[in-house]
Amino acid sequence: MTTSALRTEPDHLVVTAASLAQGMAWVEQKLGLSMAPRIGGEHVRLGTHNALMSLGPGFYLEVIAVDPLAPAPSRPRWFGLDTQEDHAFPRLAHWVARTSDIHAAVQASPLKPGIVEEMSRGALHWLITIAADGRLQCDGLLPSLIQWQSQPHPATALPDLGCRLVTLEGRHPQAGALSASLHAIGLDDQRIALHEAKVAALSATIMTPHGIRVLG
Repeated sequence: MTTSALRTEPDHLVVTAASLAQGMAWVEQKLGLSMAPRIGGEHVRLGTHNALMSLGPGFYLEVIAVDPLAPAPSRPRWFGLDTQEDHAFPRLAHWVARTSDIHAAVQASPLKPGIVEEMSRGALHWLITIAADGRLQCDGLLPSLIQWQSQPHPATALPDLGCRLVTLEGRHPQAGALSASLHAIGLDDQRIALHEAKVAALSATIMTPHGIRVLG
């Protein structure tokens, strides 16, 4: 597949937290909407669990944390969860982009998002890039790549609470290289903005039934 044939688009936002309960409470405080009752599950191989919230068709928000009931995995957990402090505040740490050919996208990207690995949770099956050390690439601003191998998309099973992504804004010293990587994998979404800055930061502006809210 040629680079020009790649189709890539935002798939979900990733909120990391010291515990799932803290992450869900933080989202409720920020957006004014409860994530209860929790919809999500466990990632047994990586010792994590999650909770999901719809942000519209084909897009959602994920809160993820170390699962205290799961045995420690034999490898680093994903999304930098092993390197965050035990009492770290919840935060929008990362985002994931859905692509039509994950192997071609990894090859095309000047900045490497990690190694392609197979994952599953219940009836869901997917390929996703994970850094060998589990850390977030480019401070979380370079998206992990995902290719769903099961249908339908997880967002279709989530209640539509009337939330939609308005903008996803990143600030980073390597903003130019990040933009080049998104272009190389066929990701051109007007909602995404990257700016040069000395300090890395990621924020999402979301329209909710209560008006505009910001996750950061």
